Amino acid sequence: MLPVKIKAVTLDQGGSFLVLLCDDKETKILPIAIGPFEAQSIALVLQGQAAPRPLTHDLLKTLCEQLEGTVEKVIITDIMDSTFYAEIYVRHKGQILVIDSRPSDAIALALRCEAPIYMADKLVEFTYDYQDIISSEQTDEGLH
Repeated sequence: MLPVKIKAVTLDQGGSFLVLLCDDKETKILPIAIGPFEAQSIALVLQGQAAPRPLTHDLLKTLCEQLEGTVEKVIITDIMDSTFYAEIYVRHKGQILVIDSRPSDAIALALRCEAPIYMADKLVEFTYDYQDIISSEQTDEGLH
């Protein structure tokens, strides 16, 4: 398991949103395609902003807190048929619950709960060299 952080939310050349996850040393990037609503939800947190009303991920955080649960971590676990998979680990009453999730939802929730994000080791083969992906033009055009 490799710790990752969010480098940016951006648009690809085809106009699709991507969340770019990078390793701690910023040598590898894992781009994951996400929807526009999830992109906005992630970007708001990265920019230190809040929506006027709770978004879905804010609701999930509040629900978890009210039920005395804690989001411990998020893991991007797999890719099958070009679709990434993730799991949210929630501690509740001394037990860990593992919840299947889309990576975009897991990442948005992890940001709000200040939980660490990890990538399964087997996903390294789907990463790109940092310098090949990140350019000043791309980061300037991104949502964050």
